[in-house]
Amino acid sequence: MHAVIKTGGKQYIVKPGDVIDIEKISGELGEEISFEQVLLVSADGEDVRVGSPVVENARVVGKIIRHKKGEKIIVFKFKRRKGYRKKAGHRQNLTSVEITSINA
Repeated sequence: MHAVIKTGGKQYIVKPGDVIDIEKISGELGEEISFEQVLLVSADGEDVRVGSPVVENARVVGKIIRHKKGEKIIVFKFKRRKGYRKKAGHRQNLTSVEITSINA
């Protein structure tokens, strides 16, 4: 069984046992969280339920494993022949979540 969830403005395909990195959410380590915005639920590719926009009475439950920072990306702005150059870096705060169950 797998599902498509929406969190942090992004969509993720998940199944029980998966570990995903999502935008940081508040919560303690080991705390259970549920994702209510389930866009699609499929039982092994046979019984596919697609929501409009979300599937009714479906939720995905996960457990917070850790909070971390993502890889550094470089933001470089440049205008030719003007002497304008600006360089900055960014590291996004992430939360690792282990998917425990999909309730449809």
